[in-house]
Amino acid sequence: MAKAIRDGALGGLAGGVVFGVMMAMMGMLKMIASMVGSPSPVVGFLIHMMISAAIGAGFGLVLGGWASSVGKAIGAGLGYGFLWWLLGPLTIMPLMMGMGFGSQWNASAMQAAMPSLVGHLIYGAVLGFTYYRLSLSARSGRAAQLA
Repeated sequence: MAKAIRDGALGGLAGGVVFGVMMAMMGMLKMIASMVGSPSPVVGFLIHMMISAAIGAGFGLVLGGWASSVGKAIGAGLGYGFLWWLLGPLTIMPLMMGMGFGSQWNASAMQAAMPSLVGHLIYGAVLGFTYYRLSLSARSGRAAQLA
């Protein structure tokens, strides 16, 4: 279990770096930093990376056993990324910003959050792939295959 959590956290960091670069290019890191009262994109990136590692650890704990092939791992990561798009920018972040529960659960808000959805899906795919590759060493007696 500890290895699954560690591999998930490392996978989350890998996905977090990719998604973090995308967020930086879209100017979103200041908004992340605002959750703790900072205007700094560096603070936003650090917060994003902590969240990425924690969410990745959750992936390892909950879905790690299911990620037995690269396809299953990436598929699980995509689904997990989608779930966190619903939970993060559409639910938790608006609550933290005083917007109220469910305030972003409408077609207009979801359409505006499409770039975030793409980022969360990419995060999930990188998380799943990285988790699978890291977990190969735990699979004794199996050949490491990417297909």
